[in-house]
Amino acid sequence: MKVSARHKARELALQGIYSWQMSKNDIAQVELALATSNDMQKVDMVYFQAILRGVVENVETLDTKIKPYLGRLPEELDPIEKAVLRIATYELTERMDVPYRVIINESIELAKSFGAEESHKFINGALDKAVKTLRQHER
Repeated sequence: MKVSARHKARELALQGIYSWQMSKNDIAQVELALATSNDMQKVDMVYFQAILRGVVENVETLDTKIKPYLGRLPEELDPIEKAVLRIATYELTERMDVPYRVIINESIELAKSFGAEESHKFINGALDKAVKTLRQHER
């Protein structure tokens, strides 16, 4: 139950961050739109809000931290890939309570569900490299 509630939180956070990236709307408006158009009873709301706000409030820092592992310019990323990587980087740097393997697996699943056909391979490769630096203590 808890795992699926967290997974749902990540899915909705991905949708919110994607929407925010594309529209540049205030994140509170994006969050409200998601909350009113989805069944939030099966969502870990605290985690959803933490990811959504954490990514938006720290977007420049997160982009800087993941950039060396991309093998391409951040501007060249698909918006879904960018959102998945921002969530993963936030979790890797701010959520030490979540094992890095869980973060990578969840990111791959999000990319498979929402991204382009091969984007999960790109996400996996970038995060495998990033985790060596961002989670040195855990490896």
